[in-house]
Parts: sequence; C-alpha cells; structure tokens
Amino acid sequence: MTNMHFNKKLLVPIVLISGVITLASMTMINQQQQPQSQQQQRVDPPVTNLKVLPKKLTYKQVDHIMDNWAAALGVRCNFCHEPNKVGRGMNFASDAKPEKQIARRMMTMTMGINKKYFGLKHPLLGDSVLAINCITCHNGQPRPGDLETK
Repeated sequence: MTNMHFNKKLLVPIVLISGVITLASMTMINQQQQPQSQQQQRVDPPVTNLKVLPKKLTYKQVDHIMDNWAAALGVRCNFCHEPNKVGRGMNFASDAKPEKQIARRMMTMTMGINKKYFGLKHPLLGDSVLAINCITCHNGQPRPGDLETK
C-alpha cells in the first residue's frame, strides 16, 4: 500500500514536468517552422531589363549569375548598379551607370567566343568547364590587367 501512496506523490511532479517539456518542444518546433513558412511566402521581385541574359531567368538565377560575376571582378553590386532613388537597395533595372553597358558588351563578347570556339549555346550559364568567363581575364580585379601594372 505504501507503494501506491508513493507513486501518487511522484505522479503530479512527473505530469507537470512532462507538460512543461511538451510545451517547450512544441514552441521550439513552431519557431523552427515559422522561418520556413515565411520564406515560402516571400515573393522574389520580377526580373526586368535583361538584354543579354535570357529573359526567362528567375530572380534567383540572375542573382546567382551576378554573384559569380561580382566575385570574378572583386566588386559589389554598386559597381554596375545605381542605388534606388527612394528607399534601400539597388535599382537593378537602371542603365544609368556606364559599367553596366560595358558589362553587357563583355558578356556578348564572351558568349561569342565561347559559342565560336567551344560550341556552347549558353556559355554564361555554366554549360562547360572549358568556357572562358569573367575571371579568365579579370582575376578578381575590376579592370583586366590591374595586377600586371602594380
């Protein structure tokens, strides 16, 4: 009989502790799921003013390509893109900076070389390891040959 009485005394603390652990677990699971659901609700801005890259690319694809090019030149977005007049961020659609026009001519040149000599349909989109790209000449510098003159 004393065993029954002993178990009843332990039952209340065990139930309370179990409840606290359950609530804490549910809260942690909910917090982990919130960022995922917020990411799923996030809508990427439309891609506009593509003149050399294929117009059907998604924002994420263009962003990935631009990140690679920026790394190849050792620059940031503001090297080719101007800031938004209102608010934060960059005005990616604007053609105001001459560097953007130069980048388009360089992309066209690179695509032509890769198509002619390597037979690549979309050489800027990673069709081949053999393709030349920005880093081939720039080596992490904004202007090709900057390392040679130092």
